[in-house]
Amino acid sequence: MAVHEPDTGLRTRLIDVGVDLVTQEGAQALTLREIARRAGVSHGAPRRYFATHLELLSAIARRGFEELARRATAADGDGTASPRARLTALGRVYLEFALGNRGMYELMFRHDLLASGYLGLRDTSLPLFGRLVELVGQARPDADARLVAGALWAGLHGIAQLWSWGSLQLASGAEDFVPLLRSVLDAHLGPEGE
Repeated sequence: MAVHEPDTGLRTRLIDVGVDLVTQEGAQALTLREIARRAGVSHGAPRRYFATHLELLSAIARRGFEELARRATAADGDGTASPRARLTALGRVYLEFALGNRGMYELMFRHDLLASGYLGLRDTSLPLFGRLVELVGQARPDADARLVAGALWAGLHGIAQLWSWGSLQLASGAEDFVPLLRSVLDAHLGPEGE
């Protein structure tokens, strides 16, 4: 009797549909039933490829981390710019991704997905933080790079969230996030040129 392997094309299609759905309608729209419907399969079909809903959501979020990493690598260029310039480029990419992909960004940082361990999602997100730590270490050799990078990341995450709500524009009068990015970098790295 032949053993039938799951259709990896359908698995990929379910993830693709989820990526499209989160992009168009946000993370709240990512139900198994809706993903299956849009993929043109029965509502039980995703369970053949993903043991749980969290596993499917993790696969979708993984695509977001992969895209963010791809953009961060492209922004880093040949890696010869100063650590401050590289951190500025990385911060800009992070904020542009977060603000341009709000549903995916929200999904990517859901604690239940990161904590679940599905698909090594946490391992997918850590290399970007590792790059941040490395660059902070070069820019601030006097400090604990992991702590400064953590505070810097929290600042970027806060800008992304508060900007998406419209709160920062109202409070700061800023018309774009670049002055806020500079302020966060100055707060954690010291003023530019020092």
